[in-house]
Amino acid sequence: MKLLYPTSLKLDTASLEGFSVSLHAYDVKSPIPDSLTDAEVLITWANSASNLKDAASRMTKLVWIQSLAAGPNDVLSAGFPAHVLVTTGSGLHDRTVAEHTLGLLLSAARRFDLMRDSQVQGKWAGHLGGPQPDRPADRFTTLRDARVLVWGYGNIGQTLAPHLRALGASVRGVARSAGVRSGVEVYAESSLPELLPETDALVMILPGSEDTKNALNAARLKLLPKHAWVVNVGRGTAIDEDALADALDGGEIGGAALDVFVKEPLPSESRLYKAKNCIISPHAAGGRPQDAEPLIAYNLRRLIAGQPLKNVIAGQPPKNVL
Repeated sequence: MKLLYPTSLKLDTASLEGFSVSLHAYDVKSPIPDSLTDAEVLITWANSASNLKDAASRMTKLVWIQSLAAGPNDVLSAGFPAHVLVTTGSGLHDRTVAEHTLGLLLSAARRFDLMRDSQVQGKWAGHLGGPQPDRPADRFTTLRDARVLVWGYGNIGQTLAPHLRALGASVRGVARSAGVRSGVEVYAESSLPELLPETDALVMILPGSEDTKNALNAARLKLLPKHAWVVNVGRGTAIDEDALADALDGGEIGGAALDVFVKEPLPSESRLYKAKNCIISPHAAGGRPQDAEPLIAYNLRRLIAGQPLKNVIAGQPPKNVL
């Protein structure tokens, strides 16, 4: 059995040796070499659309794709046969995305963006320094006692929550099903009308799907307090960007710190670039999967043994891969 691994990141391939497979590197921006099109396993990371389309049409023996992305929309839309098993890199980006989210929240509270703007202009942002009111009710200025709502409370949310709590924030989650996860109360989406008015910072970590498209729309934005900030590190399609720009420019919410967008790169004509109190991050929260080798090895071992794989998102288990 052949396994193709990408050269788009450094992998410790020694940890994948010892299985009944041969390991082969490939360029994620070029067509799959003819000598490798008979591979049964494909590991993907930062592949070009043309590379994936080529692989989908020519890798006729493929049985399993391990994407290192948390949301492998590129793989799912490339045209691979429906029977090809696809697993995600869910869990590989938890720490990096949680860290970036914390940075965006602190930037929003401490207004590092405005300080930088003043610095570039050679101005001293005196209004942001010196004596300041402590935890004013009409502004989001600190995580201490802040009411943070994490919409899309999964692995990343559970990684983020302890850091928020350590800084004094109150954390609640929203997911498809209610319950308690790692000590955090998680509510169903039906509770949003009651939760949003009690939120100082809304952190969105929703996946991209038809079910989540424009989940944060004009009606839900109006439920947020006027001082509340919106942070999005999930998928850009989860927010109605025009409605968000209207809310920002109209002073209906405190601000937004966004790492993901409907179109990326964000078009220069987007209203969000100049929207009031809007911080733009160029999809930088993830981008560096951590500890990919144990996940690949775990799934490879189970594939060979005919056992269910971890993080399956599409396809069917093969009957025999050897």
